[in-house]
Amino acid sequence: MSTRRTPLPDTGAASGAGVLESRLVGSTREEFARDVWARRPLLTRRASDFTDLFSADAVDELISRRGLRTPFLRVAKEGATLPDSSFTSSGGVGATIGDQLDDTALWRSFAGGSTLVLQALQRTWAPVGALTSALASELGHPVQANAYVTPPQNRGFDDHYDVHDVFVLQIEGTKRWIVHEPVHRDPLRDQPWNEYASAISAAAGEPAFLDTVLEPGDVLYLPRGWLHAAEAQGAVSIHLTLGVHTWTRHSLAEQLVASALDLLRDEPEMRASLPLGADGPGDELAAVRERLAAALAEADPAPRFHRARRGQARPEPLGPLAQLAAVDTQAPDSPVRLRGALEARLEGTRLTTRVGWLDFSEEELPRVKSLLEGEVHAAGDLGAGLAERLLRAGVLVPVGP
Repeated sequence: MSTRRTPLPDTGAASGAGVLESRLVGSTREEFARDVWARRPLLTRRASDFTDLFSADAVDELISRRGLRTPFLRVAKEGATLPDSSFTSSGGVGATIGDQLDDTALWRSFAGGSTLVLQALQRTWAPVGALTSALASELGHPVQANAYVTPPQNRGFDDHYDVHDVFVLQIEGTKRWIVHEPVHRDPLRDQPWNEYASAISAAAGEPAFLDTVLEPGDVLYLPRGWLHAAEAQGAVSIHLTLGVHTWTRHSLAEQLVASALDLLRDEPEMRASLPLGADGPGDELAAVRERLAAALAEADPAPRFHRARRGQARPEPLGPLAQLAAVDTQAPDSPVRLRGALEARLEGTRLTTRVGWLDFSEEELPRVKSLLEGEVHAAGDLGAGLAERLLRAGVLVPVGP
């Protein structure tokens, strides 16, 4: 087990440093990638001041005033998840949708020892959304965020493992974490912990790999598969879990096989029927194996891979009114930039993004390439027609004062 102790840094990261090294791990990205990533837990004491990200006030705001619906919140007690109907109700006149959070029911449940889990915070709380977007860009894997709010001396979930890597950021209060080595290393998304419940129960009775109390500002990194259970201490505990949904070699193999099968769809002999009376692969299997192997060698999984990545997250939020104002008031000196988190890729003369694709002329390509470098441009430098087209497409956004 590795522990890093660093002074609590300013929330403005060191120049050139990403959020991984400036706020989460207390080391360089290269050191983390080489020594820690997907290999072992890492505990970093006083990694950062997280008061700008989330707080008890944020919890109350989200639950009582935002009109959140399931599945943006779930409730757990004594290792079990409570039914949605126990904490949801209609929002009243003009908002009669029946699965909105009921703050009174949630208060009673929380006071009775339940843990509140605010899910997908990257969609509902802007500071957390900005952090997860930046971290996903640095890691090359999609990131989501949940907040766990646990009353004193209570445990939300029993020993289990996650099928994604996590960074645990302690926000308020303290929480004891007990971590054991995996019983099933590097689980895939369809290999949940309950399939190994008996092995996990046995492992939880063995000496822990790590038994520690997280305090505000501490960060714990756990690769997928590592067993853990956590319990609040003498006060309410709030922590953020950043879940990193890692791409694996298995998922890349799935993309490769799917791309090969796409090639085989175009071959008449592969679309041909098996002989009458066939009750198994028979003599056809050898020929199919040979052609499949050839298709795998020919297939390019990159387009399918990037299409899947684009579908795993959303771009930077865009305000329709601000965007319309940017189009209507565009001047040659109006500053514009590429919208964040677009997963933009230029393939030939086509730009593909999370908001669609656009084709460009050869003359426009140098200006489009300069946009992809992330710099701010004056609309006039791009050409009024190109700037307006990209603003209307939601690819460019105005730069505020």
